[in-house]
Amino acid sequence: MKPNMSSADRIIRVIIAVIFAALYLTGTVTGTLGLVLIVLGVVFLLTSLISFCPLYTIFGIRTKKD
Repeated sequence: MKPNMSSADRIIRVIIAVIFAALYLTGTVTGTLGLVLIVLGVVFLLTSLISFCPLYTIFGIRTKKD
């Protein structure tokens, strides 16, 4: 797995994950939609930590400059 995410991309994903968690934990979003947001938040955090997004590979996107 060669990193394909830039630093800006990683930071944006972490911010979105934090927002999703805040929405769920404050009770603003509940039920199935809340669980979906939590799962997406976890995926965003994991992909940010490893700097690799599998969907980027499928679509040929690369935000990291060599």
